[in-house]
Amino acid sequence: MLRKFIRYYSKHKLLLVIDLAASSLVAILSLIFPGVTRVFIDDLIPNKKLDQIFTYALLLIGLYIIRSLLSFVIEFWGHVMGTRIERDMRSDLFKKLQLLDVDYFDENKTGAIMTKLVGNLRDISEMAHHAPETIFVSSIMIIGSFVLLIRISPLFTGVIFTFILFLIIYMMLRRKKMMESFRSTRQTHANINSQVESSVGGVRLTKAYTNEAFEIDKFNDINESYQHSWRDAYFQMGVFSSGTSFIIDMINVTVLALGAFFVANNKISLGSYTSYFLYMNFIMQPIRRLVMMMQQIQRGWSGYEKFHAIMKIKPRINSKENALPLTNPKGQIEFKNVTFKYNKSNSDVLKDFNMKINPGQKIAIVGETGVGKSTISKIIPRFYEVDEGSVLVDGIDVKDYDLFTLRNSIGHVQQDVYIFWGSVMDNVLYGDPFASKEDVYDACKKANIHEFIISLENGYDTLVGERGVKLSGGQKQRISIARLFLKNPSILILDEATSSLDNVTEKLIQESLDALAIGRTTIVIAHRLSTIINSDQILVLTDKGIDERGTHEELIEIGGYYAKLHKI
Repeated sequence: MLRKFIRYYSKHKLLLVIDLAASSLVAILSLIFPGVTRVFIDDLIPNKKLDQIFTYALLLIGLYIIRSLLSFVIEFWGHVMGTRIERDMRSDLFKKLQLLDVDYFDENKTGAIMTKLVGNLRDISEMAHHAPETIFVSSIMIIGSFVLLIRISPLFTGVIFTFILFLIIYMMLRRKKMMESFRSTRQTHANINSQVESSVGGVRLTKAYTNEAFEIDKFNDINESYQHSWRDAYFQMGVFSSGTSFIIDMINVTVLALGAFFVANNKISLGSYTSYFLYMNFIMQPIRRLVMMMQQIQRGWSGYEKFHAIMKIKPRINSKENALPLTNPKGQIEFKNVTFKYNKSNSDVLKDFNMKINPGQKIAIVGETGVGKSTISKIIPRFYEVDEGSVLVDGIDVKDYDLFTLRNSIGHVQQDVYIFWGSVMDNVLYGDPFASKEDVYDACKKANIHEFIISLENGYDTLVGERGVKLSGGQKQRISIARLFLKNPSILILDEATSSLDNVTEKLIQESLDALAIGRTTIVIAHRLSTIINSDQILVLTDKGIDERGTHEELIEIGGYYAKLHKI
């Protein structure tokens, strides 16, 4: 996992080198000051070498100007590198989400996914910038200071570094507790985002049922859990921080007392003692930074774990290596002994199911809820994989086709149409993002919605609101049909496309769908029998499979389930 994280630096090697080089120079320049202080106290001041005092002062001013410029480079370009790594990770994560199977989104909340895509990666960005820089610079300052200190007094330095070793051990022991607490905050953060997304998305339903107080109580519960998770995290941070601060304070006391003892016994000079204090400051400074960095790393790494967990998911539904492109499909569809269930623990939705549709046929499927009508529409484009049997398009198993060309050949109209935030034009163009305006206008005319669109204040540029809230159900359906005219698929699946519409709107949309179905293999799933009377064949589906088959007239004559349904 660490190796994969480090790979994200490969695109930004130059910025990493600049950041580390600048940090190294800052560390080296910082180590000069204690040595100069020692020279001042032991030589220049006692011997009154004023010229050299001013020379050294000017030299230090010059070095501090350089250090200031280098600090700017670190702060600016270092953070730029961090945000670029964050951008790369977010792009990779979004791409991965687009490739994941549909059942991943069935099982994970939208708000939790958003947290992983946005919130978690922000902490990773800070970690990506500060971690290598802090560790690299701190190593230089600690090693450099150690070398210089051991030249002053090996015994003194050995005692001090025993304390530092104890400090490192304490930090490592507390690290695990901090990591666990930050993992908990990630989970509660995802939960609160999911609750907000759900409540805001359903605010109209909340108002309709006057359940504002109920939603507030639900939010307060999860908000309380969120606060408790951070309280636990801050408790672990407090134990970590106070413990490390105490050990550092003990080191400072030891330096003060032991150094005074060595000066009193002429083991080291006063200048060396002062220099030792300054060097210890430079050792403590990176150690303090490492302490703070440890907390940042815990936050960032817990976020990276969430990122990595998604990135390593292998979609079960994808294209084979030598997948066949589905070009110019005839539209023959066949189900051979298909068995399917949505979850291992659930019962079969389809069992040994067989069905054949000839090219250009319009087939309607009716039946009670739960017998697998919508499931049929979802396994043809491989939104879900069948457990047994096979689904064939033009005589070839859909698993052998390139997934993109398979789905590109299928048009799907559902009862619950999804409209994106944006303009009418944006939503119609979703059928073919590279289509011309003229093609969009033509598609909307065929879908019987062009006149409505141009009557709007901003025409095709009118914003439709989130999920198309400014549009009626019929208008949203006609936009989805316009998308399909633009996509121009060879196979058409209509899943309860008009079931929630009034009769007038249904008639308009049915005209559009009839026009769309011309020359295409069409599967119509419907409860309203008025929409399927003209189908080439009607299949009556039960939990045992296809129970009745025939035209509208033939099924009425049989006097079975379909006839009873029609009579009702």
